[in-house]
Amino acid sequence: MDIRLGTAGWSLYRVADAFPVEGTGLQRYAARLNATEINTSFYRPHQRKTYERWAASTPPDFKFAVKVPKTITHEQRLVAIDDPLERFLEETDGLADKRGPLLVQLPPSLTFDPATVEAFLKTWRRRTDAPTVLEPRHATWFSSEAAAVLTTFEVARVAADPAKVPEAAEPGGWGGLTYYRLHGSPVMYRSAYEETSLAALAEKLKAQTSGEAWCVFDNTQLGAAGHDALKLMDMIAFRS
Repeated sequence: MDIRLGTAGWSLYRVADAFPVEGTGLQRYAARLNATEINTSFYRPHQRKTYERWAASTPPDFKFAVKVPKTITHEQRLVAIDDPLERFLEETDGLADKRGPLLVQLPPSLTFDPATVEAFLKTWRRRTDAPTVLEPRHATWFSSEAAAVLTTFEVARVAADPAKVPEAAEPGGWGGLTYYRLHGSPVMYRSAYEETSLAALAEKLKAQTSGEAWCVFDNTQLGAAGHDALKLMDMIAFRS
């Protein structure tokens, strides 16, 4: 079982007492959790040396998921992405073997068009064999046709909460990687998760039999993400 737990970013807001006192924020965070999701890469590029510094400051078994730039997903809308993709991959190569899944989050208005998606994924896979997860937010993506295309290119579909449609709550696409992305419920980005919800999620993660299983809490605005990640870690009891 390879389970990765973390938060979007590594803020210790309202959970600092649960982490070691010494070190940078990232070093303190990585002393207890074994993964994080870099979201700032969506908004702006980071120099390769920045990724190298982050990798060097974390334990050997730590991993970073990295959100793909909005230039690719929201501005280019998956078309003509060669130049920004090359830049992004070169920068994130600085993480070396600590680079985990690359997260492709789509705008809510982007519908599933087979020709566009296949062309995008062909370009993507020509450039990288990195583990890849996709978070679609339009109902047209939750079909057997879309799942088949993602499976062909070994791209996992995120299990998201809140879910846009019922199918969005469960992992989909390629089955070699599982990625839960939890934004907070009932209030996105703010609410903590109930104990019963976390317990059910722990059982799902422990039931994974192949590949990595990731769970990232994005309910960061009021500090709930750190609390939820630590609670889930204790329930799974895979790392002390």
